Parts: sequence; C-alpha cells; structure tokens
Amino acid sequence: MIQVENLTKRFGKRKAVDGLSFEVREGEILGLLGPNGAGKTTTMRILTGYLSPTEGRVQINGIDVTKESVKARSLLGYLPEDVPLYWDMTAEDFLRFVSKLKGIPKSLRPKALEEVTELCKIHEVRKRLIGKLSKGFRQRVGLAQALLGSPKVIILDEPTNGLDPKQINEIRELIKSLKGKQTVLLSTHILPEVSAVADRVLIINEGKLVAQGTPEELGERLRTGQEILITVQGDIKIVKPAIHRIPGVISVEKVETCGPSVEVYKVFCDKGQDMRGFVARMLVDSGFELLELKSAAMSLEDIFLKLVTKEEAPQPDTAVLSAPEI
Repeated sequence: MIQVENLTKRFGKRKAVDGLSFEVREGEILGLLGPNGAGKTTTMRILTGYLSPTEGRVQINGIDVTKESVKARSLLGYLPEDVPLYWDMTAEDFLRFVSKLKGIPKSLRPKALEEVTELCKIHEVRKRLIGKLSKGFRQRVGLAQALLGSPKVIILDEPTNGLDPKQINEIRELIKSLKGKQTVLLSTHILPEVSAVADRVLIINEGKLVAQGTPEELGERLRTGQEILITVQGDIKIVKPAIHRIPGVISVEKVETCGPSVEVYKVFCDKGQDMRGFVARMLVDSGFELLELKSAAMSLEDIFLKLVTKEEAPQPDTAVLSAPEI
C-alpha cells in the first residue's frame, strides 16, 4: 500500500532523511520509532505530500505522491503532531467543512460525521467551539478529521498527545480496530503504545533505517544470550549461588521479592541452546521449589535503546530485518 524508495530530504547541508526505504502492507499497522530529530515527522510530511523529497520516491497504492499529489492525498487521512484546527468553529462544523474538502458526497456526510463522532467519542462536545475544548478533546477532533471518509491509509503523528490514560487506552483500541480494514502508519514516543497496537515496527535514527520487523524478531536478532525469569522458593542465602553454579549460566540478577523465601531472578544463559529445562531440573534436584519459569522477552524499550545508542548500535546490514515479500 505504501512504498518508500531511497527517500532523502535535505535542509541546507543537513540530511533529515537519508536514503530511507520501506513498505507498509495493506491492512497493516506499522509503528515508526526514533529519537527526537530522527526524521519521523519529516518522513510523514513527505508521505502526505506536505513536503517534497530531495531524492527518492513515495507511492501510495501505486500513485506517486510527488507526480500525482492530489490523487495520492485523496487516499490519505493525516493527523499531524500539532493538529491544525479552526478554534472559532464548533467541532461539528469543522468536521462538516472537512467532509466537503474531502469530496464526500452531500448525501453521505451526515452518516460519515456520525461515524467518526462516535468512534472518537466527541459526541458530547460536537456543538462546542474548538477553542473552548481541552487539549485531549482537540486531539480527538483532529483524529476524527483524519478518519473522516474512511481513507485507505491513515498516517498518525503522536495520536495520543495530550490525552489522559483512559483516553489513551480508548485511542489504542480504536487504532487496533482499524487493522485489516485500513493501512496505518503510526509515529509515537510512547513505546508501550507501539507494542500494544503495531504489527511491525520501523526504527530510524539520524534519518536512516536502523531496523524493521516485529518486536519479537528484533529482540531475537539482538539477543546475545537466553534470558530466563524464574520464581523460586527456598533459602534466599543459597538460591542465587546455586543458580550461578548451573553450567551455561552467565549471570543471575534478583528482580523482586514476592514473599517469605520467594524471589524472582533473571538468569542470563549461553545462546547456544534452550536452557529452560536444564535449569528447572537442576533447581528441583537441588531441593528448591520452582514456582515459575519462563523466557524473558526483550522489551521494545530495550530494543529501541540498543539500536539508537551510538556506541551499541549494530551496523545496518546486520540490524535490518527486511519485511517479507508482498
């Protein structure tokens, strides 16, 4: 649905985007991650036709965004980071105005407005001036205009900016409901948000592609050993040394105490083989009561920090996990 090829954008001598290439499949939710200044917003502005690339090409459903900008933009719904709204209009009047700009037939506008009003939960404020709304409700009105007309592609730059925890969860559920129906490109600084809604993540740093894939794929690619979480009951003075003596165990870290003589440990083992069964047998044979044992998944935050920290970041040819062929 979205094809980006060798995308480059220069502002004077500085490259905000540097040879970026990726694809977003139809019906997929892709999370775009990167530190401040990585080029996320610039990339989104090029995809929406707001900026022209210095080099490279962007296609939306096979339509070149630069050569056929109006046609490509007719397929898009866009929520920028700073939502442009007319503060002297009511939410309802603004959405009605946007529906005209989007070319939604007059007979279909009432239904279209009702759908996005309900989806974004702004029904109670639809008659109020936008300038009088809270930041959270203004963000919802901006999201409603992006969804208006059911565009094939939704591009969201920080969609939960300014929302409270309850509203954030509602917007997450809304975005998840779009999976398979519309193609979504989502940029956010909130890593749990990406983990909750995205099928795949794309991480960029200094305008360049660092890695792409599911969090599980990236974690496995970056992992240098196996991490196991174990909950053990026994004499806390000897549990940790006993775990450390198990062949193949590199290090042991206490995570938390759950009760009298019950502790949770993170055990780091050699990557060569699955150590879970062996560790479990050794602990039980040593007289400890093993309450729980599971693999410790590498969090998206760990992945993100490892990839964008210069001294630890792997070279692109080893870090990038290419998307499957369409």
